[in-house]
This record gives sequence, C-alpha cells and structure tokens, in this order.
Amino acid sequence: MSTTDPFESPVHATKPGPVDKQELKKKKLWKNLFLLSLCITLLLIAAFWLPAKMIQMESFLGSPSVNLPKEGEATDSPPALPTAPAVPPNLMSPRVVMINASSENDWVYFDFSRGGVVKIQDQTSLEWDLAFRRSKVISNGGATNKFGKAGLVDLGNSAEFNQIPEAPLNNYIQDSATRTETENPILLKWYRYNYLTHKLTPKSNTYAVKTADEKFAKIKFLNFYCANKETGCIQMQYVYQASGSNKFLKPAAG
Repeated sequence: MSTTDPFESPVHATKPGPVDKQELKKKKLWKNLFLLSLCITLLLIAAFWLPAKMIQMESFLGSPSVNLPKEGEATDSPPALPTAPAVPPNLMSPRVVMINASSENDWVYFDFSRGGVVKIQDQTSLEWDLAFRRSKVISNGGATNKFGKAGLVDLGNSAEFNQIPEAPLNNYIQDSATRTETENPILLKWYRYNYLTHKLTPKSNTYAVKTADEKFAKIKFLNFYCANKETGCIQMQYVYQASGSNKFLKPAAG
C-alpha cells in the first residue's frame, strides 16, 4: 500500500496557463509606466517649482520685516512714495452739460465753442464737434466729414479729470467708415454694460478732443439716463480752450 506525501501536489493539479502569464505582464507594464510617470512629474516639479520657491524665500528673508535691526542699531527708513505731479492752481473749471440724444434716428450735434447743442443742416459744416445718438458718439472729422479736423485720444483713468493740465498735440483718432455708417474707434466703448441689470455705466476715462477747427478740449462722461430714468440723456463734463492752446489754463490776469 503506497503512501502519498501530503505536501506533494496532486497529479491532476493544473499549472498557470498562458492567459495568466499575459495578465501578469500587463500588470507589470502598467506598474512600470506609473512609476515612470511619477518620476517625470517629480523631476518637473524639482526643475520649475523649487527654483521659484527658493527665489521667493530669498526675497522674503531679505525683506525689512525679517531683517530687523539689532538693539542699538539703526536702519534706513523706507523710501518716500512718489508724489503726484503738482497741479497748476490756475486750471480752468469744468462745465457740465446734459445732452438729450434719446432719439434712435436723429443725431444731436454739440459745439464746444458755443457750449451746447446746435442745429446742423449739413454734416459737412464745421459748426459742430461731436454728435450723439443714444450711446453712439462720432466726431467732426475723418470719414464723417473730410473737411473737419476733429478727433479723440483716450487719456485713461489714471489721473483725475481736474488734474489733467493739457491735451496731447498729436495722435488724434478720427472717424472711420463701417458698412453702414461712420464711427470713432476711441468712443466705441466709453461705457460698461451690465448684462444682468441691462444698465450702462460710463467709464471713468478722460478723453482729449481736437475740435473741428483744431482747438482743444477734454471730456468725461458722467451719466446716460434722463431724469425719468429713460436712456439716451448723456451727461458730460468738459473743459474747452478757446485760445487754441493745448493747455487748460486760465488766461493770465492783465
């Protein structure tokens, strides 16, 4: 009677087949790819992120808040902040006008020399400087009127309107033609539009204006709504220099 070793595999036990070997190879391959990707990621972090952090750390350690003076020592005071340029005391005072341009079809013409709206029969006249229709603004120059010299320059919003002492002499943008009519590129977006409330709010920018007869003015839009809350009433403040100078200064006392 033969005995069998309990630790010996039975004769009928099966060995791993070729399918099992393929699965093992796939798992090993994915493991290797994962490790390779992890190594590449760590190398990229070390190459780009760590140097930037080291620069920030050096800057922080070298800042006055860290390098405090020792007891009995003095440290240089922080540099003084740059002061705003002095504003001439004899700047011209601005005027504020309300222009009812609520019509969707008719232009309303404004003349700086007369300080108000004027009636114009012929758009090629030099008796107007800016024209308004709802939120659209054009100037008396370029494609709108080849005889006019008007144009605009956006002076931005870095300076207060009353602190701008002069207008640029050159680089004024005149009107250009579109498929349907003319427009001035500087004043295409003189406002911000809120798509939730459908409200139009003027930007805080100041614009320099060269008039149709080559005088100078500066303007800033303040409002777009009439007293009855209807749209199209443009409130504008401006300073106009009738002398022909580009400086907005009062004439010297005689």
